[in-house]
Amino acid sequence: MASQGAVINQSKGAFAVQGIAGLAFPIAPIPGLSATLEYRFVDILDGAKYNGTLTQCGDGCTVSPVSAKVGDNINHSFLVGLRYAFGVAAPVAPPTPAPMAAPAPAPAKTYLVFFDWDKYNLTPRATQIIAEAATDSQTAKVTTINVSGYTDTSGTPTYNQGLSIRRAKAVAMKLMADGVPAAEISIHGYGETHLLVPTGPGVREPQNRRVEIVLN
Repeated sequence: MASQGAVINQSKGAFAVQGIAGLAFPIAPIPGLSATLEYRFVDILDGAKYNGTLTQCGDGCTVSPVSAKVGDNINHSFLVGLRYAFGVAAPVAPPTPAPMAAPAPAPAKTYLVFFDWDKYNLTPRATQIIAEAATDSQTAKVTTINVSGYTDTSGTPTYNQGLSIRRAKAVAMKLMADGVPAAEISIHGYGETHLLVPTGPGVREPQNRRVEIVLN
């Protein structure tokens, strides 16, 4: 009766190449938890070689050397999983920025025009001041110009009230001549009230004989 058997007594290694790439996607509702996707590649270059002996027995036994080679072994793997990292603090939401405060309105700008005693005609200096106010009102996008006339305390209250209005109108007319629309001008007369320099009755005070131009 014939029989045979093989014994592997030597193997030869081979070079192998391995590559791994992966991605992790944090799961926002659970701090520290991520979904993972991983790709693995393995290739045994030039295969693996094995050497051994083959024994065959019939009427007698013979032993012959044998060798075997396994071809390239390429393997691709895709792994999907979950990963949890302990001790990860929940993300802190950035503070809500405070609403920006509306810019404060620009302060009103005031110009003073002075008059001679018992007069409402404009002096050369007065016309210069009015022209400056007219120019500033156009560059600063003013919506309202208050023109308020005043007198000193020399004269009766009734007379001074009329004189203060005439002074205010004279200034308003010059503003309009300098390009200010009439609709933007508001005229007021206050007579001998609201004195710039407090005095008693019957006092000719130059600082009180004035018109105030206020740009709003």
